[in-house]
Amino acid sequence: MKKISLLLGAGLVFLVSSCTVVVPGVATNNKIEKSGEVEGKLFLRLGNVDIGLYQAAKNGNIDRIATYDYSVRAGLFITKYKTIVTGN
Repeated sequence: MKKISLLLGAGLVFLVSSCTVVVPGVATNNKIEKSGEVEGKLFLRLGNVDIGLYQAAKNGNIDRIATYDYSVRAGLFITKYKTIVTGN
């Protein structure tokens, strides 16, 4: 019984755990006055999401990008993508 509950607990931890990776970047030395972001989710990593720099800049009404951050959070079934840009 003890082994079964240990296996169930380990399985539960595996199911709810996730991994997040953030990649920062500097595009230019423009002033940082505004920020914009775009997010997307994929189920079982199937499909297509638009998380590009252009879409994030468009959402923040940014003409010149200064910095950007890409973030990927991978779970067992759902993967979340996020792009944040700053600029003016």
